[in-house]
Order: sequence, then C-alpha cells, then structure tokens
Amino acid sequence: MGISLDTIKKNPGYSLHIVKTAQYKTNTLVFKMKAPLKSETATYRSLLPYILQSNTATYKTTPTLRSYLDELYGASFYVDVAKKGEYQVISFIFEIANEKFLHDSEPLLEKGIAFLAEVLFNPKKDGESFDVGTFNNEKRSLQQRIQSIYDDKMRYATTRLVEVMCEEEPYGIDALGDIESLDNITAESMYSYYKQALAKDEMDVYVIGDINEIEVQKLFNQHFKLPNREPARMNSVQKKVNEVKEKIEEMDVKQGKLNIGYRTYIVYGDPDYYALQVFNGIFGGFSHSKLFINVREKASLAYYAASRLESHKGLLMVMSGIESAKYNQAVDIIHEQMKEMKQGNFSDEELSQTKAVIKNQLLETVDSARGLVEILYHNVVSGYAVSLEEWLKKTEAITKEEIIAVAQKVELDTIYFMKGTEV
Repeated sequence: MGISLDTIKKNPGYSLHIVKTAQYKTNTLVFKMKAPLKSETATYRSLLPYILQSNTATYKTTPTLRSYLDELYGASFYVDVAKKGEYQVISFIFEIANEKFLHDSEPLLEKGIAFLAEVLFNPKKDGESFDVGTFNNEKRSLQQRIQSIYDDKMRYATTRLVEVMCEEEPYGIDALGDIESLDNITAESMYSYYKQALAKDEMDVYVIGDINEIEVQKLFNQHFKLPNREPARMNSVQKKVNEVKEKIEEMDVKQGKLNIGYRTYIVYGDPDYYALQVFNGIFGGFSHSKLFINVREKASLAYYAASRLESHKGLLMVMSGIESAKYNQAVDIIHEQMKEMKQGNFSDEELSQTKAVIKNQLLETVDSARGLVEILYHNVVSGYAVSLEEWLKKTEAITKEEIIAVAQKVELDTIYFMKGTEV
C-alpha cells in the first residue's frame, strides 16, 4: 500500500504518530483530545473545538483566519466531536498541500504545524475568559446543532435508543451535550475547562504524508509545549441484560422508526472482534445482508433496514423505518434474522461476499488520510495495537463456526419504536 507503519514518538504531554507515505499529494495533521465521557463535561467538550477554530489571538476574526488558510494554497481545517465507547474525542483536522509538489519552496508543513499550535494554544481571550463575542456565537450554533437532532427523526431515534439502553452508563450521554448544561456555561467557565482539558486530556497528533520524520519531530518540539500527564483510562462498561426494555413514543412522523439494541460483549481488540464484524456484515451491515433482503426486499416491511456495531462499547444496533401498523410484524422478522444467524443459516457465498465487502471497505477507508487516522486511532482508544494487514488477514480467516459462536453471545437489550401518526 506504500504506507509505512505508524511510528509513535512519546513526547511530553502527547504522542506523535508519523505515517510516511507517498500515497497522498497532501500532508494531513490530525490532533485528537480524548477524555472519559461525563455528563458534567460533555457540553463543554462539544463547544470547545468550535470556539478554538473560530479565531485566535493572531487571527482575530473568522474571515481573517480563513483568509490565511487560503494563502496556504487553500489548506482545509475543520473540527469534530465524537463518542468512542466511553470516551469523548475532540478532533482538529488540517490538510495542506505538500511543498514537494509545488514550484515554490514555501515551508508549508512548518506553517501548518505552527497554525495548529496557534489554534490550540493561543485563543482569542480577555483575561481568564474566552472572547465573549466568539463564545456567544458558538454557543448559539451549538444550541442549533443540538436542536437539529430532534428534527432529523432517523438520527433522533438512534439517539433515543442509546439513551434508553444505556441510561445509567456513560455511553448514554450524547457527545453533543445538552441544552440545559449549555445554558449554564459562561465564557469564563469555558476558558477554565479549556485549561483543564489541555492539562489532563490524552493527546495524540497524527502527521500523514510524504514527510521527513526527523523534521516533523523537530517542528513539533518547537511548537507544541504540553505538560506531562497520566490520562484517565476507562474500561467499557459491560452490563448484563436482566430484562428486555421496550420503549414506544408517539410522534408526528409519517414513517415509524424501529431501532433495536443488542449487547455483544465484544469490543475492538478482543480475539473474536473480527468474527463479530463478519457476523454484522451478514446480518445487517450491507446491501446483501439478511435484514436488507428479508425485511426490506422480500417482506416489504421496511423503507430501510440495516445494522451497525459500536466497536468500543460492544453494542449492535438495528435501524429501520416502517409503517407504524407493521410494528409487530417487523419486530418478529428482525428477531427471525437474528435466530437464523445463531443457528448458522447462512451460505458460504454470503460469508465470502461479506469478507470481500469488509476488505474493500477497509481499503477504501485508508484511501484518504483522514480515514487512515480513524483506523489507527482505534488502537489508542482500545489500548490494543492492530495493523491493517493483521485486520485483513484475520477477517479472511474467519470460519462459519466462529461466526455462530459470536452470535450466541449477542443478547437483545432494548426495542425503541417511534410510532408515526399514520393509521
């Protein structure tokens, strides 16, 4: 693939991951901040990256900051907040042209690293407070993002399933935070949390491209000064199912949303994780899967039907859109597909097709530098190092018996139904 293995340098306060590859024409920098998911800090963490990306002490307005990115041959920069198991992860993603491919010999990589350091460590502030104008703008934007989840009923149904299923677990907290907490955050308390996060979060920086490792290390030593820390590690909470929960909520929607949650008790890094991935592929992960073919195509019970894994929490979730009157029928046929999996009623053709799709999906993911970072970051979250080659090899070797064994571990936990208004 032309990609060397992830070289990890342990620096004071952060790990520097260097992936030297000629596969991409750009250099990509991704800075990740990870901390345990907690209700009292989730909204702070959701708001923080958007404040930092708006402006800095040097680039005092968003247009000024964006104009500087244009000067760097149209460099792109954006942020993200996500949930990985019981952690909340903030990402800063910066992509810039590789100067090797330009006529000018402008030191773009150095400027990119300096820019990222400026955003992270030199915010626009007023004493011990973030700039109030910036803070208020981003607070309003986050409020709109949180409210928009309710408007997107497919996403809202998934959110509600997780809230009901993981009610007393950190995973039940939404990575976007909540309106009530947001109302109580001030520019001062936000700045105080920012300093705490810089001092305590687990920090990982990825640099991917056709680069010189020694030069990259030197530049980070120059621009990134962070205190040492002992980051908090959390083991995934694995809750046994005592009784199946059923939650039905009526809403003004044309189409009912039926979402079902299962516990797999298997997370990334476990020996049977690869078999679980293949299991999910046959069950509901792809367009050739049992849910798609039997629930949507043959029985015409669903507008859509699919499943996905939460790799760091050990959950399997089914998402489907149905006519509300067909609720019982749809639940029964989804249960039937799970029973088929537990009994091993799937063909060698389904098995080989699923392996091929997983392989293609993984290779497509690493076609982009950002996708490669997401694959590599699984190792940080899990504390278990797996190379892409190993992942592909182990997936190819999975047997039918291993998939049946994994299926036996899967337990139904929660059925969530957003009942529509149609009769």
